[in-house]
Amino acid sequence: MKPILLICLLMGALGCSRPHIGRIDSSSVILAFGDSLTFGTGAEPNESYPSLLSERMGCRVINAGVSGELSAEGLLRLPELLDQYKPNLVILCHGGNDFLAHQDEALIQANLDGMIKLAKERGADVILIGVPKPSLILRSPDLYQDLAGRYSIPCDSKIIPKILSSPSLKSDYVHPNAAGYQRMADFIAELIRKSQR
Repeated sequence: MKPILLICLLMGALGCSRPHIGRIDSSSVILAFGDSLTFGTGAEPNESYPSLLSERMGCRVINAGVSGELSAEGLLRLPELLDQYKPNLVILCHGGNDFLAHQDEALIQANLDGMIKLAKERGADVILIGVPKPSLILRSPDLYQDLAGRYSIPCDSKIIPKILSSPSLKSDYVHPNAAGYQRMADFIAELIRKSQR
């Protein structure tokens, strides 16, 4: 047996294969849950990433973004939305306001952990999108990848820091502009496609 094939088989046996989600089709419902990055601050409503993602995926995408929301508030808000919309997939993009308010990272991680549990308990898949901490060099804390590994869910920690590091893609210090949200929607659509079983 070739060494590469053996390594792949061993990784699969140990549960190290790439995380997957169920298939998304025209009957699917996606809940885009988060704060102003999800709401679309810095662009028109039809230019938010959930609005653009709906066009790209050909299904209903609920924009459940609330500007200024902390993760603790999001944790309290999520159950009602899960029960109302019964989504197949939750795209969780939260924590930015916590970082701006200098909240403890352990608390942010605990709140995100609770949101992931709530979604999975109701049968929804989850994709986690990392948000950067304010800094000269933008990067998302390790807590996002840690949570993704714990729950074996797809995660990206680079797209938002990349967008917010490009002056042509942002409307202010912490929000994309229309072009930035378009880049975000394109990336998330591709992540969904690659992650489907």
